[in-house]
Amino acid sequence: MDDNFAIQLFEGKKVRFVWDEEKEKYYFAVVDIVQVLTESADATAYWRKLKQRLKAEGNETVTNCHALKLPAADGKKRLTDVADLEQIFRLIQSIPSKKAEPVKKWLAEVGAQRIDQMIDPELTFQMAVEDYRRQGYSDRWINERMRSIEMRKELTDEWHRSGIHEPRDFAILTNVLTKAWSGMTTGEYKRHKGLTKENLRDNMTNVELALNTLAEVATTEIARQRQTKGMKESRDAAQAGGRIAKNTRDDLERQLGRTVISSERASDYIKPIESQDADALPIPDEEK
Repeated sequence: MDDNFAIQLFEGKKVRFVWDEEKEKYYFAVVDIVQVLTESADATAYWRKLKQRLKAEGNETVTNCHALKLPAADGKKRLTDVADLEQIFRLIQSIPSKKAEPVKKWLAEVGAQRIDQMIDPELTFQMAVEDYRRQGYSDRWINERMRSIEMRKELTDEWHRSGIHEPRDFAILTNVLTKAWSGMTTGEYKRHKGLTKENLRDNMTNVELALNTLAEVATTEIARQRQTKGMKESRDAAQAGGRIAKNTRDDLERQLGRTVISSERASDYIKPIESQDADALPIPDEEK
């Protein structure tokens, strides 16, 4: 199910969800829907109190909710209450919000989009493009980012073929590759940009994205050529692919007379999302 994890934006707010292939259902992070509906300063606390109240009332929807490990804001996976579309629709009825109907319509559209994507996977990329545009990224940057996503997928598929399946091993190989061309691990790179919870690739410049993509493409081709097996051979291929991008970086920097590794992040060069003014929404009595 991890491969079907995704994030969509509703009025600039992130909503995490996963697609269960076996059950053919979407499962949405309840706390994210609560945040959209209430704009509460602490949506987790709001949901905790609401859940207690609904359980006391014998609400079957809450009883049937279950938890999945989803990426949190800090990038770590944590157990998160999720609910399918039908359950979410019922929960919305328990939360006083002027956004109830727009959210219901949006959720219905998300469900319909999944069917369309299964018929035409290209629509998934089109949706991602629109999300980046809403966040203010330029078309030029978006084109580079979408290529990087496609190339990253090819690399992870190749690592799967090589017998790499654990998230920790993927992170190790990514660090090897990133350090080989940039001189920094992904963690060091994020600190260089002043990032904490944000996605590193979403905060790279066009040149940085191009070099990172080159490193991943080169690693993929080398791994295929060598028919790598296991962690050691995959690490060697990642090191070799990263060196190819490092050579390109060195050539470019000699021409430019400056480094192309930037401390800039997305907020430095994209326009902010226009905020939606909204009245304060009521919260359950237990929160007052």
